[in-house]
Amino acid sequence: MQPPELSDQQRSAASAKAVANRRRRAEIKTQLREGHLTWHELLELAHLDEVVAGLRVQEALLCLPGVGPQRLHRFMKHAQVSPTRRLRGLGHKQAQVLSEVLAQ
Repeated sequence: MQPPELSDQQRSAASAKAVANRRRRAEIKTQLREGHLTWHELLELAHLDEVVAGLRVQEALLCLPGVGPQRLHRFMKHAQVSPTRRLRGLGHKQAQVLSEVLAQ
């Protein structure tokens, strides 16, 4: 099955939208790194903003201060979260477990 044929204008609009989405996610990750945004605020924002909801859980956790690859792996395993899971697909119990381990 082939993707639909898009006009140059449609292709250009889709490209601009994709770039804006990537910039928004990069902005969110920067805010997490700098401590301007907490994990709880990020989860609330993901319910409101579809672009933020598309951010991978793994990427978001790595942006938090004090979370490196070792702790990330331990947290993800403890909460039973797949490495490819996005914030929108995070279950209530998974989010709760991650919030608890991050609070420690």
